Amino acid sequence: MALLQNFVVFEGCDGSGTSTQIELLNRRFGERGRGDDRDDRRQTLPPVVCTFEPTDGPVGRLLRAALRGEVRLRGETMARLFSADRAEHLYGENGVVALTKAGSLVVCDRYTLSSRVYQGIECGDELPAVLNSGFPAPELLLFFDIDPRAAFERLEKRPHKDIYERLDFQIRVRERYLGLLDSCRAGGSRVAVMDAAAPVDAVAQAVWQNISLLPVIKNRIVQ
Repeated sequence: MALLQNFVVFEGCDGSGTSTQIELLNRRFGERGRGDDRDDRRQTLPPVVCTFEPTDGPVGRLLRAALRGEVRLRGETMARLFSADRAEHLYGENGVVALTKAGSLVVCDRYTLSSRVYQGIECGDELPAVLNSGFPAPELLLFFDIDPRAAFERLEKRPHKDIYERLDFQIRVRERYLGLLDSCRAGGSRVAVMDAAAPVDAVAQAVWQNISLLPVIKNRIVQ
């Protein structure tokens, strides 16, 4: 599996806070990109694109309807649709691959590992593994780890839940994530585990510590 430089993926069970952390990271880039006059060193950061899967494209919208329970689809169908949505996300016009090659940092909320975890539970390991075997691996993968029971307390505050937002299912999700992280490392990705139960600001700092090690960031620090 090829490694895609400048590509970062956030993964975790539902309620682990990946969306919140991507929003905070995007805000940090906006602030740091303007530099800090109080410091002799000015850090100019690359353009950052924060994205997500399923996407807001046609296939992604169908998947989101299925996740909300508005459309009923078989697990195998979901696996294939996620793969199709991902292919467009990566290789379509102004997709992830084009953006990273142009020097942007792309940070994505969920990617192939989510398919291997969620659809793997639904329809077995083989189909999701085959469908996702040709996609490039991210340069950095951050796994937001939290006890599913604590995450479920966060989900309880939501007015509506997706079809996978059940405690018994999320317990299996965490187990599968933990069991697959070594295969991500073997594929070339740098994997870091975030304590997603920590205060939001502490998690954000841990995220930044890992993001700032990427060459696309380190090479832009001007003395």
